[in-house]
Amino acid sequence: MKTSELVKKLKKQGCYLTDHGKEHDEWYSPITQKYFRIPRHKRKEIPNGTAVRIMKDAGIK
Repeated sequence: MKTSELVKKLKKQGCYLTDHGKEHDEWYSPITQKYFRIPRHKRKEIPNGTAVRIMKDAGIK
């Protein structure tokens, strides 16, 4: 899954960007009330384990 695809899913669930880092962005999920980081590599694939962890932190099944 690409970062851009994951960001679309997060926005659909109400998650929003809270901070820009050097290589990662910090997001917040109102569903789980957790902050989590997403790598900012728009054209590269995110490893499956990383994508699953991010979606779990965001409350996406």
